[in-house]
Amino acid sequence: MSFAKRLTDTRKQKGLSQDDLATLIGTKGPAIGRYERGATKPTIEVASKLADALGVSLDYLVGKVDTALDADTLSRVRAISGLSDDDRSFVLRAMDGLIRDLKTQRAYAVTS
Repeated sequence: MSFAKRLTDTRKQKGLSQDDLATLIGTKGPAIGRYERGATKPTIEVASKLADALGVSLDYLVGKVDTALDADTLSRVRAISGLSDDDRSFVLRAMDGLIRDLKTQRAYAVTS
């Protein structure tokens, strides 16, 4: 998916108009329209402001990853990556177990 499409979709999901988003990053609505149409591409600084204003990672907005992580999730990922290798491994194993259990619970809830 293109930057323009991700920008448009994310802005709409957040319930923001082009003018609202422009105000949040310190520009005018027509600039957002040009970005959304793909007529122009923002500088890295502006793209970063857009990602921050929309509460997604810059990687998501530019298409490097397909999952839009909210600020809370990003904060947790950063905290985990700052741990020692042993601690990070422990946290990830615990998360794997919780995810597995949740999937199992959902599978049994559907069949009951």
